[in-house]
Amino acid sequence: MAAERIVVPPPDSEAGSVVRPFSERAYDIVLVAASAGGLAAISAVLAALPADFPVPVVVVQHLDPRHVSLMSEILRRRTSLSVEEATSGARVQAATVYIAPPDEHLLVGREGRLCLSHADPVHFVRPSADLLFESGAESFPGRAIGVVLTGTGSDANMGVRALERTGGTVIAQDPESAEFAGMPLAAIATGGVDFVLALEEIGPALVELVERGSPR
Repeated sequence: MAAERIVVPPPDSEAGSVVRPFSERAYDIVLVAASAGGLAAISAVLAALPADFPVPVVVVQHLDPRHVSLMSEILRRRTSLSVEEATSGARVQAATVYIAPPDEHLLVGREGRLCLSHADPVHFVRPSADLLFESGAESFPGRAIGVVLTGTGSDANMGVRALERTGGTVIAQDPESAEFAGMPLAAIATGGVDFVLALEEIGPALVELVERGSPR
């Protein structure tokens, strides 16, 4: 059976109008994907971001849908940023982290409106990093950063290619520093990854990219 098509809500502005960036900096949004071992890796990245980080961070972490997720509560204790579980229709804000709920795809539309969907799993997973990255690439061409962290499988590969096509930037965790190397290795194999960094280097690199357009 073909996967259900997911439609991202249209922008608030009139069709054809230019979407204003969230900031005057080099990028407007950071998209993070992780699977097995992801909580510790996401925590390390977010802990390195300042409380006034000037763009939103949207996170897809593969979670067991049979259990209530405590991820938002845990991350609030590990970062100075605000942390929220994503809700459909919410508009993302700077210095805030949005977490995909268990068993829901999370997409981001133009002007940063979030969309949740219970459409079919993509490559056997829901939420899908591919869908998040692809929606971010389309909504923020050239102004989105994708980050692929520890995990198994190849989720995010299509999204990495979408970010590459639209001029975005992709960081993959160095497989040697990943608890599970499958996802970073698969992302790197696409040829669309711009930086391969040890886990402790990713947060500072995000700060440099957003502020200056390149890491030190």
